[in-house]
Amino acid sequence: MNVYKLVGRQVEITEALKSYLDKKMPRLDRHFEGADTKIVLSMAQGSRIEQRAKAEIQVSVPKGLVRVEESDSDMYAAIDRAIDRLEYQLRRYKDRHFHSTRQPAPEPVLAGVSPTEESEEDVLRIVRVKRFAVKPMSPEDAAFEMEALGHDFFMFRNGESDEINVIYRRRDGNYGLIEPSV
Repeated sequence: MNVYKLVGRQVEITEALKSYLDKKMPRLDRHFEGADTKIVLSMAQGSRIEQRAKAEIQVSVPKGLVRVEESDSDMYAAIDRAIDRLEYQLRRYKDRHFHSTRQPAPEPVLAGVSPTEESEEDVLRIVRVKRFAVKPMSPEDAAFEMEALGHDFFMFRNGESDEINVIYRRRDGNYGLIEPSV
């Protein structure tokens, strides 16, 4: 079972909360058994003067950290959502870093079918466009932000050069930085 450190901020950690976490945390064992895990439960002031329960969970994984944060009006719902999202991110991390990336063998070309013909699946399509404010920061801060989000790359404005850069996770576990050339 995962051993975890539990911290409460502006919230009392009751036996009921501890018991609930003890029941939920074993779901993560199939991904990284015995990983160092930190759980922070807090109450935050939301909009319209309502209290929001927030659950933050960090798991130390080989060569990194996986972190999620969820909030809800109910602490138990926030915990459930955080654990669901964390399980998904740990599965993605494990698949990306520990499973083979071998490609299946190409299928043989059938007689009478030209290999240059494109089917609908072969055409690349942009299915989503995402816009966000590009904040100035250091490459180290960008790498931390990328890990916190659970992404493979992160675009940011380099605080020193004031140019758009991209930081990405390399297959060897290190980071790469893409800078524009003049």
